[in-house]
Amino acid sequence: MNHTNANQPVSAVIVGAGQRAMIYASYALKHPDRLRIVGVAEPDAARRRLAASLHGIPESQCFDSVHALTAGPKLADAAINGTMDRLHVETTLPLLDAGYHVLLEKPMGIHMEEIDRLREAAQRTKRVVMICHVLRYAPFYAAIRRAIASGEIGDIVNIQTAEHVSYHHMAVSFVRGKWSSEEQCGSPMLLQKCCHDLDIIAWLMNGVKPVRVGSFGALVHFRPERAPEGAGMRCLADCRIEDSCPYSARKQYIERDTWNFHVWGNFDLGLRRSEEEMYRLLRDESPYGRCVWHSGNDVVDRQSVIMEFENGCTATHNMVGGAAKSYRTLHIVGTKGDIQGNLEDGYFEIRKPDTSVKAGYTSARTDISVTDDSHGGGDLRLVEDFVQVLQGGEPSLSYTALEESVYGHAIAFAAERSRKGRRLEELKL
Repeated sequence: MNHTNANQPVSAVIVGAGQRAMIYASYALKHPDRLRIVGVAEPDAARRRLAASLHGIPESQCFDSVHALTAGPKLADAAINGTMDRLHVETTLPLLDAGYHVLLEKPMGIHMEEIDRLREAAQRTKRVVMICHVLRYAPFYAAIRRAIASGEIGDIVNIQTAEHVSYHHMAVSFVRGKWSSEEQCGSPMLLQKCCHDLDIIAWLMNGVKPVRVGSFGALVHFRPERAPEGAGMRCLADCRIEDSCPYSARKQYIERDTWNFHVWGNFDLGLRRSEEEMYRLLRDESPYGRCVWHSGNDVVDRQSVIMEFENGCTATHNMVGGAAKSYRTLHIVGTKGDIQGNLEDGYFEIRKPDTSVKAGYTSARTDISVTDDSHGGGDLRLVEDFVQVLQGGEPSLSYTALEESVYGHAIAFAAERSRKGRRLEELKL
């Protein structure tokens, strides 16, 4: 069923012109015959102007809020919603009521009650809502999903995943940055960082419901009492070990280009600051200049989750913050074989029992091209699928419809209840 004119590019507005939404919107710059950005709703005036300039949006179609956007006539077929976590549902509901299909950044909501409201609104308005679980679209995971669907390893018995969050990503996002406080951002670490991984597990299970969840985790390392001797409150103000510390704000955010788009406002849209100004901000004002052991953060820096599904399959996910290298691993054991791989290293192996060889099994390796595109190359493939669905095409195997993206979120919420309550959680979905 066509949701738009298949012979015309899909038109879209940006709601929340942050780094993630601008990456998705960049598909329009590469494929203007398939997607056009015609409006923006963004409270930051500088970012609003930059987004408008990049996409040639007239001033009359630039707004400071989603409510100002939806108060007028409908401007486009769809909206790309890249607002912060706690705003996702409250900004999407008026978009649905105004007639927009929505590509919504993950997590779709910060508790199940608001996700239920979102589902009801999508069904009532008959709008397409896709969630930005971009890892489903990474060639690595898509190839593994196809191998499972072919029956190559039989029925899934167990899934083990792990995400190792690098020391520099952990520091910029979850210690110093926007997601360092659950009260501030609305999302616990597991939901914000690992709903990708929990979604992958649920997606690989192909609709089999999770029924029980248990979890352990805590903030252990990035605490004041763990600060090394000589550490100060701010890297460039009073720290005696800044020169040797891997978390040095100077090293990470001035000398290196590690996560600069988080630290320096509108960096991803081309704005640059002088080195003198960057030093001053990190020394005196910026939250990114704080010592990682004195940042007031409260989200976990490690967490383990175990899940049981209604068919008896079990799964585990481990999140470890502060690793030297960022990487995700996956091991799926089936009744006829197993699949093991590493996303960032770009390969997986399929192994099968074989008594005719000395090792007792055969192994076939698949190498996947690992690009510089974030999330294993999945970002723009997600947008391509969104456009294809709106134009009446068949969704891909990776399709992240709202209704098919709920299970991973439900697991995350149950895991947090389990961790905080020190009990096993039953799920009724």
